[in-house]
Amino acid sequence: MPALSDTALQKLFTEARTHNAWRDQPVTDATLHQLYDLLKWGPTAANSCPLRIVFVKSAAGKEKLRPCLSPGNVDKTMAAPVTAILAWDNAFYDQLPKLFPNNLDARNWYAGKEKSIYENAFRGSSMQGGYFILAARALGLDCGPMGGFNADKVNAAFFDGSSWRANFLCNIGYGDPSGVFPRNPRLDFAEACRID
Repeated sequence: MPALSDTALQKLFTEARTHNAWRDQPVTDATLHQLYDLLKWGPTAANSCPLRIVFVKSAAGKEKLRPCLSPGNVDKTMAAPVTAILAWDNAFYDQLPKLFPNNLDARNWYAGKEKSIYENAFRGSSMQGGYFILAARALGLDCGPMGGFNADKVNAAFFDGSSWRANFLCNIGYGDPSGVFPRNPRLDFAEACRID
């Protein structure tokens, strides 16, 4: 498979920015379906696919989310066309007979094993969250991922009585460049990597 063009790499990585302001342009449900249908192909351990997403679009949904947010995240989240609650499913292993049919015992690797459930669900949903951001950017959407929220409040408001748990939030839409901060530095290879 050939490498992506420089333009594609810029769109996904080097020129992509975290957005805090949004143009008044809706994100269609069809685009959200397309977004999921791209991100779902990213790899996870034993193809467990623990990510679950609530796309909060409605005024009522946004108001339910408002008290869960840190003060600095309220205005930009209320203004975003969509806020995705990226969560994991603590019962993800119930889908393994479908998702990992080459080993029908895979469900037993996790069932009843809280530490293994949490580690796989959190790690896998975090990886899928990265795929979510890249898929959104590939579709022309801008992203504003954030951790400034009360997970217990989100879980109570959106997942009460379910096995889903909030990982992080991501505002998505069509960004207004006026809300973009100057690019912060990143670590160089020698600071963050080694080759053994």
